[in-house]
Amino acid sequence: MGSLAERDAPNVTPTEPASEDTEGSEPDVRFSYANERTFLAWIRTALGLVTAGLAVTQLLPAFDFPGGRRLIGLPLIALGVVVAVVSLFNWRANERAMRLGRPLPRSPLPMIAAVVVSVVALVGLLLAIFKGGNT
Repeated sequence: MGSLAERDAPNVTPTEPASEDTEGSEPDVRFSYANERTFLAWIRTALGLVTAGLAVTQLLPAFDFPGGRRLIGLPLIALGVVVAVVSLFNWRANERAMRLGRPLPRSPLPMIAAVVVSVVALVGLLLAIFKGGNT
């Protein structure tokens, strides 16, 4: 006898594709839901990045360096746009791979996000260190 989760899980069997545009068989609905949750998490991340970028460019006090707020905020906004667009393509690629029984493709999003956020944080740190005579 399996665990409670296994007993309560729906008995899903592969069926015909949902539309003519899709190939392969219908994946287990739990995997499709997990893929969708991952997509929605990336969308929330994108919204947070865009919001943070807008807040930095509009609400932070000006740095002694001209355009300092934009150096920090605009890359965050751009990263938010990239994350939103790439996450849609990743969601589609993952759905296709599951339908065809192939391994899931690797996503470039974690690396892109880590690099951009690290660079923005470094720029912010440098701007704060070399702020000038003001404390």
